[in-house]
Amino acid sequence: MMLMDTPHSEDETQSQVAYRLIESMIVTNELAPGSKISEISLSKKLGIGRTPIREALKRLSFEGAIKIVSRSGAFVSDIDLLEQLAMIEVRKGIENVLAGRAARFAGEKERNRFLELARWFDNVAESADGHAFVDADREFNALVVATARNKYAAQAIAPIEAQTRRFWYLHFKHFGDLARVCQLHAQLARRIADNDEAAARLCSDKIVDYAEEYTRKTLKFFDTE
Repeated sequence: MMLMDTPHSEDETQSQVAYRLIESMIVTNELAPGSKISEISLSKKLGIGRTPIREALKRLSFEGAIKIVSRSGAFVSDIDLLEQLAMIEVRKGIENVLAGRAARFAGEKERNRFLELARWFDNVAESADGHAFVDADREFNALVVATARNKYAAQAIAPIEAQTRRFWYLHFKHFGDLARVCQLHAQLARRIADNDEAAARLCSDKIVDYAEEYTRKTLKFFDTE
């Protein structure tokens, strides 16, 4: 595919590729909550060695997407609906800092890549492809974190973003607005590309406000069932 459709970095390591592919399988429920993960099966399916697979699983374990049980193996974690609002409270402040710093420090290479991602979000909005949004969102978050250059914020936000993607994909067809969330992300990407720190922070807050709105709508539905 063309770069604007799937702008993955050509510098990805094998473990990064493995992480991206396995995380996508978990988010889209190809690997369902509670299912056991086999390094051998994943290695054969993805065509990637077991060492990169193992490194990817360790990262996913840190992020809470999988649970590694001694002598039993690795299992896909369940999604706790009640934790979502608690994560949003923390997420808003951290992502505000990351967005502002990314806008402040983005150089020409990063700015061009943010513009590519903005176009990718535009394309996803037109296609209404939730799986494509998950891929775009992962790439976007990784670029924001890398550009912001703050390892403490990066470590804090990684597990929150990973769990948010799973929750969003699971329920977006019923409660989400794909076009709206793509528009919000594209706006943030363009403000970062403009090196507009104040506007980037405002756009970041709008994304998290949308996430809270969507989450409350989802939780309300399940409370009434």
